[in-house]
Amino acid sequence: MKIENVLIVDPLIGEFTGDIITEGKTICDIIPHDCNYERIVMPGFADVHTHAFEKIDTMNASKEDFEKWSKKNFEHGVTSLIPTTVSASKEDILKVIENIKFCGTPIEGLHLEGPFINPEKKGAQNPDYIRNPSVDEIVEITPDFVRLITMAPERPNFYEALKYLQKKNIKVSIGHSGAGYDMMEKAYLNGADRITHFPNALNQLHHRDISGTGSAMLLDFNVELICDGIHSSKEFIKLTYKIKGSDRIILITDSMEAAGLNDGKYSLGGLDVYVEKGVARLKSGNIAGSTLLFDKGVKNFYEFTGCSLKDLSKVSSYNALKDLNIENKGRIKIGYNANFVVLDKEINVQETIFEGKTVYKK
Repeated sequence: MKIENVLIVDPLIGEFTGDIITEGKTICDIIPHDCNYERIVMPGFADVHTHAFEKIDTMNASKEDFEKWSKKNFEHGVTSLIPTTVSASKEDILKVIENIKFCGTPIEGLHLEGPFINPEKKGAQNPDYIRNPSVDEIVEITPDFVRLITMAPERPNFYEALKYLQKKNIKVSIGHSGAGYDMMEKAYLNGADRITHFPNALNQLHHRDISGTGSAMLLDFNVELICDGIHSSKEFIKLTYKIKGSDRIILITDSMEAAGLNDGKYSLGGLDVYVEKGVARLKSGNIAGSTLLFDKGVKNFYEFTGCSLKDLSKVSSYNALKDLNIENKGRIKIGYNANFVVLDKEINVQETIFEGKTVYKK
């Protein structure tokens, strides 16, 4: 395949015009040259925190459902996908593992969000299943394709679990936590350097106690952001970008089963969710995931922050893959996988190329 006369955006090199040549699944040549362009080529997007999409939910999806989900996301430029659980029984988590374990790319692994979180910061997680971590249970529910687990550092046995997970190269992300600065700093210094759906389900910033939100800003945590204008205002997204810079931000959807569908009644982790005007909430009023589609989140970030395309390629792909040690993806570089999203100048998805083949074209 030869992609000609485009603006090429690499997260490290930056922006330049030229051609991209692929052979099989791999980029084999990049030819910079001056040209007029109408299309922008960036590394394919990576959504590493998503619970569900168009009624396909991680907690009850079959292998065929997971495959359908990943292929439908090509329409939104996503070439790397990590489905995400909610707090559940060990038996239900093991069922998810059984259904997803034979799925290949674009599914890159599994994210366990809970059950080892703070019930006072549960958000839309089912409190019936929230519990303390134990290494014995974690051994059972973290086969090699589990890439990421969200935990609260104030839970008993957190550091024993962290040590085991680090040996397995499974990233630990802090989330649904009431930890203050001292506890956040300790977790960070011990290698838990990522924050789940920042700043949601953390203690708010106060000038006498910067808490979880302030700790994430002060320390070099990598932070997930849901750019739907609901979980955080556009001004907060802009503030986070100004403080953290593009190297520390990972865009996610945190989507639930109404993503891509109309308003109505849905479910998340066994809890009823009501979607009105695209906003998903429990009956209590708590936000319950999002209905965000990844390409919309990317476009929102671009508009909210005024960032460069280079920075946009970092937050939409490169940072997420690098953080989870997923190799040879997330850049436009010779030898890397030929996974691209082709955009127009308004940052709308026009085409998605996965492993050197066009898998979606508008």
